[in-house]
Amino acid sequence: MKDVVALGELLIDFAPVSTNAAGYPTLAAQPGGAPGNFLAALQTYGCTTALIGKVGADRFGELLKATLAEKGIGTRGIVADPAVFTTLAFVTLDATGNRAFSFARKPGADTCLRSEEIDYKLLDDCKVFHFGTLSLTNDPAHSATQAAVSYAKKQGKRISFDPNLRKPLWPSETAAKEQIEWGLHQADVVKISDEEVGFLWGLSPEEGADYILKNFGVKLVFVTCGPNGCIFKNQNACGTAPSLEGIPVSDTTGAGDIFGGSALWKVLSLGKAPGDLSEAELREVTTFACTAAGLSTTRSGGISSVPSYDEVMVRMARA
Repeated sequence: MKDVVALGELLIDFAPVSTNAAGYPTLAAQPGGAPGNFLAALQTYGCTTALIGKVGADRFGELLKATLAEKGIGTRGIVADPAVFTTLAFVTLDATGNRAFSFARKPGADTCLRSEEIDYKLLDDCKVFHFGTLSLTNDPAHSATQAAVSYAKKQGKRISFDPNLRKPLWPSETAAKEQIEWGLHQADVVKISDEEVGFLWGLSPEEGADYILKNFGVKLVFVTCGPNGCIFKNQNACGTAPSLEGIPVSDTTGAGDIFGGSALWKVLSLGKAPGDLSEAELREVTTFACTAAGLSTTRSGGISSVPSYDEVMVRMARA
């Protein structure tokens, strides 16, 4: 049995490493996609994981599947389709390492996953099912995602959700809001950013955490606030944990996903229902996740930037 199975995009991130005199960047290819980043953190810290998704039957698709296999992430649920290309994302970074994305995805392979291509046996044999919203932007992946979520819920699986909003991929902001709120209604554990809370309801992070718990049936929510740390809240407790300070940030790609995977690993390791965790336990969870995410920003990429458990513990001990 796998601890966590995720469904969604597996893609190549092209990040700039230099710029010529005319302003054109030299790009380096990195394995990425939010669900892959998320599972890489879980796998690094001791969970067993697998991904359901689609890549092209091309060299990039082969490389991505090989990278996941090297990390120990199960790949039998990944379909290679000769009719479409593996999705590409072009990342630009500002002076502080914050990133923006442009996607080659009209269509990309990740949007073409069909319901009948899902390996439902993976959902039978897992404890937690995780998804985001990039697989909800276009059919057939939209319908496939909803089918997988419905199936997992009927099997009594715990549901994890990260909106991972990318506005350029949606036909309208209204459509994005509708699908994010649909995802929130399905979830037990949610990781969401302060920017996404503001986009959805114009609320502060604290107000957003409270709103999600009261209106969507969510049991545990993390609202990440970039350099300002993270707010955690369940029915028993709420609080904050700080982000890492004094680190040389070079690339924030995947940091939110690595936070989410690290937090879920810590929650699972405690062996309690998310809604039953105490303030002390949630602070432990969130501090670990903030540290892992912070360390990941000191190196490039998403899947390849997850710090080891020992690195995280050393940094936490120093703090």
